[in-house]
Amino acid sequence: MGIGGIRTGRQLEFADLPALLRAWRAEAGEKLGRDKALPQKEVARRMGVSERWYRALESGAQVALTLDTLTRLADALDLGPDERTALYWYRLSEVSDERPPRSGDSRFARLREFVDAQTTFPTYLIDHAWNVIAYNDLMARWFPWVRASQANLMRWVLANPESRVWIVDWKRQASLYLAQLRFALVRTPDDPTLTDLLTTVLRDPVCRELWDAGPRIIAFRQGGCFRLSLPHVSQTELAVTAQVLLPAYRPGVRLVALMPT
Repeated sequence: MGIGGIRTGRQLEFADLPALLRAWRAEAGEKLGRDKALPQKEVARRMGVSERWYRALESGAQVALTLDTLTRLADALDLGPDERTALYWYRLSEVSDERPPRSGDSRFARLREFVDAQTTFPTYLIDHAWNVIAYNDLMARWFPWVRASQANLMRWVLANPESRVWIVDWKRQASLYLAQLRFALVRTPDDPTLTDLLTTVLRDPVCRELWDAGPRIIAFRQGGCFRLSLPHVSQTELAVTAQVLLPAYRPGVRLVALMPT
């Protein structure tokens, strides 16, 4: 059991804190033009802590992590915004409420009605595990698979051969989706839905290769641009940007609109 309650194991490689810290030290060394990872001693010096303390942190020991400590750690490793978000979650997860929305909640019902009422862009609502909760008519026209029972965006992108035809530059996009899945596992490492999802997609050799390539993390695809080849919608490629909204009081739920780039 690692820091933050993450179980180590092959299916969660690059998703527990010690593994991420080692990988981020290697990236920090590259940013500084070195041919090796930033030494633990130097990370500790940059943070203003003892080398022994940092070694314990990277070994997976139970170490108290305040938000100030995490900020100094992020600065020492020169982390980007997505990596910082993942790092801060180790502290925030102790007090967060990740309960899924109740289907009978009137506010949630109104949110579904809002999605259904959108007529300009394909719009959909997904939960923390990329299960499709709601979608509008345009989304169903572009992607008929959303009508299926238990439709899941992540599973369709990574495990359905159809996606490799419809998504232009699929391999690059797949790596970005895996980076989002890694962030989700950082947030809720014991979620059986997420671990089952990861196990399923990693059965594909290409996805396995992309996952093993490194610990890239993406919190949200806000503003993410990609191209689609959908002959049933357009004779030419469609370039779209994903606009992501986080509904209030709905932890993990995301509302996404696909807007023309």
